[in-house]
Amino acid sequence: MDYLSSYVPILVLLLIAGVMCLAIGILATVLGPRRITRVKEMAFECGSPTTGDPHARHSVKFYLVALLFIVFDIESVFIYPWGALLRDFQSDGVGWFAYVEMLSFMATLALGLVYVWRKGALEFNT
Repeated sequence: MDYLSSYVPILVLLLIAGVMCLAIGILATVLGPRRITRVKEMAFECGSPTTGDPHARHSVKFYLVALLFIVFDIESVFIYPWGALLRDFQSDGVGWFAYVEMLSFMATLALGLVYVWRKGALEFNT
């Protein structure tokens, strides 16, 4: 049972967080204002009133740019720890192998970037 004692602080933290969530929700419901006015019912976005149809479709380029962002964001997630551990790779004897593997990874992503650039996916002309 001694090994479970290290989990007691985590359990207490989760219990306190749960009680606080319930308390905030209940207090907001009980003490919060209930007057609904016409101004409060109006849609408001980014500091200005909304214009246009709220159900209008986005351009496919919007989603393409989002996917490209995710791809190159994941690239940075892989490259940063690799660069931080490069000295350890050198001392373990896998330095050149790891270096060539990362170069192939970066080359693949660079080719992908060139491809989407040539296809015009990064141009924002509507």
